[in-house]
Amino acid sequence: MQAIIETGGKQYKVAEGDVVYIEKLPVDSGDTVKFDRVLAVLDGEKATFGAPVVSGATVEASVVKNGRGKKVLVFKYKAKKNYRRRQGHRQPYTKIEITKVNA
Repeated sequence: MQAIIETGGKQYKVAEGDVVYIEKLPVDSGDTVKFDRVLAVLDGEKATFGAPVVSGATVEASVVKNGRGKKVLVFKYKAKKNYRRRQGHRQPYTKIEITKVNA
């Protein structure tokens, strides 16, 4: 059984046992998270789509860890004007493991 969930302004297709990196949530590692914004539930040949969410469907996950991604360098440059700016950015994330899909 698979589901499409929405969190952090993004959509993820998940199934039981999947490990997913999502936008940072205010939870500690080892906690349990329940997602109630389930947009679709896929069960073999049967598919249920919500308008906009499937009523009564939830996805449970356990938080593996919180962390920050690899550094991305942002470099601004204007030719012939002696303008150079370098900035680094590390996006925070939450790593979760899907434990149960309830439909």
